[in-house]
Amino acid sequence: MLNQRKPANLFEIIAEPNRRNIIDLLRTRPRSVGEIVERSPLSQPGVSMHLRILREAGLVTTSKDSQRHIYHLRAEPLKEIDNWLEPYRRYWSDRLDALEQFLDEEE
Repeated sequence: MLNQRKPANLFEIIAEPNRRNIIDLLRTRPRSVGEIVERSPLSQPGVSMHLRILREAGLVTTSKDSQRHIYHLRAEPLKEIDNWLEPYRRYWSDRLDALEQFLDEEE
């Protein structure tokens, strides 16, 4: 079961725009640090710092290809956030359905 602090920690981690950018890049395919740096406004040390934070949170894993570290996105922690959001998604869906029905009756 989810620990009460884990979703908050994940939200804090993905709240940072550079980390979200890195997650978006890794969503399409695994990439080396150099590839991420090329597509980021950050320096190599900056990208490495964010990758370390993402790795420690379990959002990315690494493999080695010759001299390069290749970073892979792990979707499981993001699924935990999605699971946490589900009741709120249902809440708003129900409210929007009621609004739609009300507006249809007004016509």
